[in-house]
Amino acid sequence: MSQPPNSPSKSHGRLSIGASLQPRDLMADRPDLHGVWTAKVVTLFPQVFPGVLGASLTGRALDQGLWRLDPIDLRLFGEGRHRNVDDTPAGGGPGMVLRADVMGAALDHTMRGRPDDRARWPLIYLSPRGRPFDQAMARRLSRTEGVTLICGRFEGLDQRVIDHYGIEEVSLGDFVLTGGEIAAQAVLDATVRLRPNILGNEASTEEESFSAGLLEHPHYTRPATWRGHDIPPVLLSGHHGEIAKWRQAQAEAITRARRPDLWAAYDRSRDED
Repeated sequence: MSQPPNSPSKSHGRLSIGASLQPRDLMADRPDLHGVWTAKVVTLFPQVFPGVLGASLTGRALDQGLWRLDPIDLRLFGEGRHRNVDDTPAGGGPGMVLRADVMGAALDHTMRGRPDDRARWPLIYLSPRGRPFDQAMARRLSRTEGVTLICGRFEGLDQRVIDHYGIEEVSLGDFVLTGGEIAAQAVLDATVRLRPNILGNEASTEEESFSAGLLEHPHYTRPATWRGHDIPPVLLSGHHGEIAKWRQAQAEAITRARRPDLWAAYDRSRDED
């Protein structure tokens, strides 16, 4: 995890999924390699990273240096002996709000040397009032030089920080989490897998859900018959043209039934074409 100025900077190698109270031994020093897509995460709980990002293909890619993960401990920028990061809401009300001066100091440290152009390096606050995260946004983030994610806690973040830094607010869905760490890992998983050489099969990202504006078609594998259920015969026919038509029809039917919003957008795009 990143430290304040004059402290050694650390970034993740691979970790097991479970969280601990202290960074693991595999949190080894690594150089800030030029050109490597980097995710910086400002959080009160740096020990929960990489979490699921340290497993499977994203974890292997992290080990191989195909991307970099740098958690920044917000508590290290806190005020006073107890390193306070929050205070009561101005105007009264329940809960606590992350302080502008604390978050500002953390962001000044985190963004030092990073592009000011938000198209090149987005600065995102995970917030339930933000724009919904979707596949198009994951694709956009995957084409940047890196991203900084702010994990909210308590009642939220002082609005002045959001305004001052031009922070983009992003929501994982219409529900409230205790903090932004789970959302940050979901955003990074969806984004990193679109980076070159991560999945190892470019076609797999082109054919999956949302890539063509539709939900994905059903999948089957051996055995051909299981508990009285057969694989659809067309998939065993060897006729690739018919298989493609079947998959397209299935994707359209599932999307129409389950996601009328996606279907309406897809239908409009077909009319425009």
